[in-house]
Amino acid sequence: MTKVAMSEWYPGKKLIITQLSGDIKETDVVLWEKSLQDALSQIGDHRSFKIFVNLHGFTATDIATHKRFRGIIPETLARYGWKVGYVDLFGEAANMRFTNTRGITCMAAAHTHQDSTKIDAYEQRFGRENEHFFTDPQKAYEWIDSVHI
Repeated sequence: MTKVAMSEWYPGKKLIITQLSGDIKETDVVLWEKSLQDALSQIGDHRSFKIFVNLHGFTATDIATHKRFRGIIPETLARYGWKVGYVDLFGEAANMRFTNTRGITCMAAAHTHQDSTKIDAYEQRFGRENEHFFTDPQKAYEWIDSVHI
């Protein structure tokens, strides 16, 4: 699978698409996180957004990469008032603070990953009206694109 580590802001759709896929090293995670922060910086103050977190095909090449990666989405979205459904699975969740950076609020999230066992369990346990978990990136995109905020 081709390595992708990028994020883009689509202002007309109020949508961030962030993708991390392929065999990823820690340096790729750093670049991906920067692209996510750059996309978020393009959102106007006191606005709202939705996000498509596409991790389909993502494989961390080592444990350090996985550790660096795993908190980025929950911690970043917490700064925009969003609690990722699965965050309570991790001990760090008890210390998370939820704020609204520059008055910006995340309103919906779609997540994809190829591990159907994990994703199916996440959807069953944590799926809700404005957050869903998918194994098919196209279905995830179609759903998040249909969410009006």
